[in-house]
Amino acid sequence: IIANLVPEPDPVHKVTIVPRGVALGLMQQLPQDEKHTYTKEYWLSKICIAFGGRVAEEMIFANQTTGASSDISMATNVARKMVCEWGMSEKMGPLAYGKKDEQVFLGRDLGHQRDYSEQTAFMIDSEVKAIVEEQLVRCRKLLNKNKKQLDDIAKALLEHETIDGKQLESILSGKDSIASTV
Repeated sequence: IIANLVPEPDPVHKVTIVPRGVALGLMQQLPQDEKHTYTKEYWLSKICIAFGGRVAEEMIFANQTTGASSDISMATNVARKMVCEWGMSEKMGPLAYGKKDEQVFLGRDLGHQRDYSEQTAFMIDSEVKAIVEEQLVRCRKLLNKNKKQLDDIAKALLEHETIDGKQLESILSGKDSIASTV
């Protein structure tokens, strides 16, 4: 639902409740074209989409599980890159925070070296948290406004376990009944 409501999303390829590996279900998006650059709005939408399952779980079951752990990790990593690498934070400005290690040696911390103060680290953490929480609130608002669509998709998934992007669009548009789209 969220992937069909936010700007600049990659199209939904399929949604399934069939467990795959560590995932108990998933929504898969595939880009239409090859991209080399992405907008800030694209990444904000990506974070918002990542919270769709967690928010639906909260709405329906009034509880949280560990099922969204990889989505939460992805959202946090994207928000941190927006702030520290891509200059997509109003508060932190168009600066890069943290030196990337050019050479990786055994026993060294992989990834980034911190080259900023504790105060800057606090500001980065605060900005990352603000971006993630803003998208979580955005996701909640969108799903609450579209509760009927959530119920329709859940019914289709319970009956058929997997639906493709075209079937999802048909359900979301309300053009066809669930039985005729799947």
